[in-house]
Amino acid sequence: MEYVYNKLVRDKIPEIIRKDNQVPVTRILPEEEYQVELERKMLEEQKELMEARGADRIEELADLLELIRADAELNSSSLEEVTRVADKKKAKRGGFSQRIYLEKVIDK
Repeated sequence: MEYVYNKLVRDKIPEIIRKDNQVPVTRILPEEEYQVELERKMLEEQKELMEARGADRIEELADLLELIRADAELNSSSLEEVTRVADKKKAKRGGFSQRIYLEKVIDK
């Protein structure tokens, strides 16, 4: 039987498939296609996050974090740099911990 996935997978997935006595058919993506597939995978994981509850939610957040790390590296950066920029933005504009929901702005 053959299963078609056509999606970006974690680095060790082919090895795991081989250990299960199956044959993975893979290819290495060029940079532009890799960027597109990272974005597609982020959307997939974001949808899974929205459906997850409890400990499963933490697993989905971890998947998203790994994708952010990969995207940062692809763009000549690092997770540390992303965190630094996030901290800077938080200091300037705040975070989301106060749960503020802006309904509208009235021009005077």
